[in-house]
Amino acid sequence: MVDSLRILGIDPGSRKTGYGLIEHSGNRTRYLASGCIKLNVKETLAERLHQLSSELDKLIEEFQPDCGAVEKIFFAKNAQSALTLGHARGVILLKFSERQLVVHEYQALKVKQTVVGVGRADKNQIQHMVKILLNLQNKLQEDEADALAVAITHAHLWLSQNQLL
Repeated sequence: MVDSLRILGIDPGSRKTGYGLIEHSGNRTRYLASGCIKLNVKETLAERLHQLSSELDKLIEEFQPDCGAVEKIFFAKNAQSALTLGHARGVILLKFSERQLVVHEYQALKVKQTVVGVGRADKNQIQHMVKILLNLQNKLQEDEADALAVAITHAHLWLSQNQLL
């Protein structure tokens, strides 16, 4: 059984993609890094996807995660938004696969239930609980808080799965 796990959480976006890196060991979760990959909206979708791929590659190289955790698409304002977001998720999944890292996907409802305790929690509640769970003082952008929440979700589920072994 592995006693610690470094998780890179990703909140996909076609304009801004949040990322959050945590390390989970025993019953402790430690914050390592977070931020947002801001994509140039003036560029074509293909150019933005290439930028996303390059930036993710740099993050994986720098942080050396053991696995990834990505939020699944559950809602989009319209069909075009859903397709564009799907392209971004595809790049993210491909990048993890290229690096031979297992990626775990979670519905937003599951993330909210795990982190806040309520499946219909709002963005402010998620940000607040992520800061509490990771003992952070600094303000988090929505996208990085969501990415950290996805990583925390995987850490908690991974812990419960490993306790059953």
